[in-house]
Amino acid sequence: MDEATSAGIPTTTEAGEAGADRPIAAVLAQAAAAAGYAPSVHNTQPWRWRVRPDRLELYADRSRQLSATDPEGRLLVLSCGAALHHARIAVAAQGWTAQVDRLPAGDDQDLLAVLRPTQRIAVQPDVMRMVQAMQTRHTDRRPVSDEPLPVASVTAITAAAGTAVRMQILSSDQVLQLAAAASRAEELESEDPQIRGELDYWTGLATPAGTGLPEQVLPASQAQTTVPGRDFGRVGTLPVGPGHDRAAVYALLFGDEDSPAGWLAAGEALSAAWLTATELGVSVVPLSGAVEVTATRQTLRGILAELGYPYLVLRLGIASADHAGPPHTPRMPTAQVVDTSEVHDTAP
Repeated sequence: MDEATSAGIPTTTEAGEAGADRPIAAVLAQAAAAAGYAPSVHNTQPWRWRVRPDRLELYADRSRQLSATDPEGRLLVLSCGAALHHARIAVAAQGWTAQVDRLPAGDDQDLLAVLRPTQRIAVQPDVMRMVQAMQTRHTDRRPVSDEPLPVASVTAITAAAGTAVRMQILSSDQVLQLAAAASRAEELESEDPQIRGELDYWTGLATPAGTGLPEQVLPASQAQTTVPGRDFGRVGTLPVGPGHDRAAVYALLFGDEDSPAGWLAAGEALSAAWLTATELGVSVVPLSGAVEVTATRQTLRGILAELGYPYLVLRLGIASADHAGPPHTPRMPTAQVVDTSEVHDTAP
């Protein structure tokens, strides 16, 4: 799914006009397919979609939840929130506004959102730029270059996250606190055989087709970074230079609720910020380790002066020009995550 046409996403600003007479279900099926580009923890893609004649339903797929690493489902729901934002962008790229009902009341706790197209609109250039960013976005875990991150870029990325979920740029002292918390979280998780087993599974060869982290996206050696990244327990084949990420900027994504509503909103904010960063040529690496462990998550709350709940740490920087970017991680076949059994003629 590295090509625009593989997800059926329009590639020009004429997309809205071209889709004027298409059934709503076809628009929604394409949006669900496009949502497959979204980032997710360990590339688990823990979502599934159901296309109805007039709406699109997003469900959590618990079969791909990290039960040891993420027992409460924080990162699962956050990942689904990123997919929801991608779907919203894809609907807008086809010339529709959409109403979203998040965590609708009902007996199905896995139903996270319902998206309903409401009216036709002209497709805006900024939406099409976001679509392009969806297709090119990737994660490069290697150190960034020594090129300073422009203040204007940091401001734009922070603004893109929104106001319900915010981004706090960390000071140098706070980065040192974060580094200690990340190291402690890594130490604790490395001692848990179930967590290590999950990591081995999602970086191995037995993952479901189109998921997981192949060796091509894992660094070939331990990267020199201020805040340690995750130790995957194995090296990959991605070349790593001698650089260090001293010019990186670290941010904390946080909000007012430590609940599924907050986690879902955090995923949408992550997607918006990351797509904006991609447009601006800024590398983003999500760091979830310190959020996964209760003790270090509390440390992050302390960095926030306990004025919010931490959802995710982000490393921002300008990628090094010494190496080509890493390949895209694989994606599950659309037919396995998008249920179109209730509608007809909806092929993306």
